[in-house]
Amino acid sequence: MALVYLDYAATTPLDPEVQQAMREVEGIFGNPSSIHRFGQEARRVLEGARERIASLLGVRPREVVFTSSGSEADALALLGVALAKGKGHVVSTEVEHSAVLGALRLLERLGFAVTRLRPDRLGLVYPEQVEEALRPDTILVSVMAANNELGTLYPIREMAEIAHAHGALFHTDAVQAVGQVPFRVDEVGADLVSLSAHKFYGPKGIGALLVRQGVDLFPLVPGKQEGGRRGGTQSPVLAHGMAVALEKALRLLPEESSRLLALRRRLEAGLLSVEGVELNGHPERRLPKLVNVTVKGADGEALLLAMDLMGVAVSSGSACSAGSLEPSHVLLAIGRSPREARASLRFSLGRYTTEAEVDRAVEVFREAVARARA
Repeated sequence: MALVYLDYAATTPLDPEVQQAMREVEGIFGNPSSIHRFGQEARRVLEGARERIASLLGVRPREVVFTSSGSEADALALLGVALAKGKGHVVSTEVEHSAVLGALRLLERLGFAVTRLRPDRLGLVYPEQVEEALRPDTILVSVMAANNELGTLYPIREMAEIAHAHGALFHTDAVQAVGQVPFRVDEVGADLVSLSAHKFYGPKGIGALLVRQGVDLFPLVPGKQEGGRRGGTQSPVLAHGMAVALEKALRLLPEESSRLLALRRRLEAGLLSVEGVELNGHPERRLPKLVNVTVKGADGEALLLAMDLMGVAVSSGSACSAGSLEPSHVLLAIGRSPREARASLRFSLGRYTTEAEVDRAVEVFREAVARARA
């Protein structure tokens, strides 16, 4: 049985070219902070990766802070800014990634005020909502660039302008956007941007927080590395892999975006042709790769298991909340009932997805729905 992987929003396979590029530098084992030749060789690879990433995303090299993941980058952005300020008000949304929501809960426990904006039924949050939520003591606005469950794209450039007009910083979790849609920090105008290599066919275990020069950030991991903003010995090999993966993803983006959009429409048409299946999220303002549907009257776990047994891998939402009995907070926020949220599936396409795989997924979905309703 040929297996079909349609969970690219959770993670992407390591691109063979990226893997080969990492092998070419894996023998460089020195500590980048050491002054001898082994350390300097490692630093050359690390800083080369930093320069490539900076150039590709429209920032200065010293504004790239390597982290272990996108989740760590999110935590560093919110907690780092808030702890540096000491007090104040933060604006975000109800549909952020769990890393952002967790950081917001911690900020509330530390005495910070937090406003979470509610999306409409299509999953959209509007600049006007940000403006209405701002207060004299607002220090930070954090709104993701693309939702990891719905694929919804948010007007972050307008939101950043509004935040800046009121003297607040703007952070965006761009983990699902970078490498998937056109994105440059100098065009978006964000002060802080989170990204993760394994979302664009790079290695797991490395992400980055892009921090505009002049933004004061309290380090969550004390140390001298990364300009004192994130302690811990860096991995030149992972950084190099991240840079190579990002370069390739952006090079392929125009062609790949068109191809994925065509595949998404093909998949969507097939899924929605099944009785009782409804689309979640905006029909157009969405990542090319992602389709989220609710199957009325079905059991979501049974659907997932049935599809997996028939060789098609999809998910019920964010991989970071897999195994949780709680319904998706994103689907609840857009008005789905707990039962409907549990009966929802996320299909996400990628670089290696074919038309035949999409057609197979629709065929398996039809059979799984029939079984789940039996």
